[in-house]
Amino acid sequence: MQNEINIPIILDAVRKVGNVFLKDYKQNAIPQSMDELLKQLEDIDTLCLTSLKEDLSLEFPNIPWHIGDEFDTDSQRNPVEEEEYWLCDAMDGAIQYLQHIAGWTINLALIRDGKPFLSVIYDPLANEVFWAKDREGAFMNGKLLQISRKTDLGVMLAVFEYGHQDKSNNNLNEKIGTTITKLLNNFGIVRNYGPHGLQLAYVGAGRIDLFVQEDLDTYNWIAGLLIAKEAGAEILTIDGNPWKWGSESLLVSSKSIAEKYLQIKSQK
Repeated sequence: MQNEINIPIILDAVRKVGNVFLKDYKQNAIPQSMDELLKQLEDIDTLCLTSLKEDLSLEFPNIPWHIGDEFDTDSQRNPVEEEEYWLCDAMDGAIQYLQHIAGWTINLALIRDGKPFLSVIYDPLANEVFWAKDREGAFMNGKLLQISRKTDLGVMLAVFEYGHQDKSNNNLNEKIGTTITKLLNNFGIVRNYGPHGLQLAYVGAGRIDLFVQEDLDTYNWIAGLLIAKEAGAEILTIDGNPWKWGSESLLVSSKSIAEKYLQIKSQK
């Protein structure tokens, strides 16, 4: 295990590949078939992982790499059985990128002992780098992050998300629908934005007040979770229990806002 972590090198590597994608943004032909879509997604993964490995291998030669495949439900239930590894979500919001829409980031997390130890989220369009290290705070472009201090639900921004699991046999669509209805009935502003990790970083920055998701989506969450947590957010399941790797729901907000939401959720 590499005890000393050179954070600037990591931030530079993530920013570098993000800027490569920024240069090519809207230059692709929007995919018109599943084959075209899958090919372009594969190309994104390959370019991102190749660049990051190239820039970080000299500084971190013994840390292995794993791609966070959000379509692989089973692999998201437990961390990889390695003491330390990079978990790369090559592009969170890749669909937006391919559709020429804003809302895509480069996410990288260093997992140590089954927990995120360091994470980085780079939004090239906004030129914002969010990052956090375990027990050392969360930052955006060098500025310390702080979660929302709002108390009035009427001025709070709540977001909901969903993953790529098969929702046909577990009533997930119905659960998500109920969640959205309760959000609409109680929060002043409700949105669905797209890049999961960035939304969690926005909770850490006080830009989003509440993040809710009903299904399993570990790989999309993991980089943003550490940022939100280090900024002071509660990391819970939808039932108010402490979130752990493999939990099949997520609730992230300040403690007081989480308590308000859980009271709303318990109402029939």
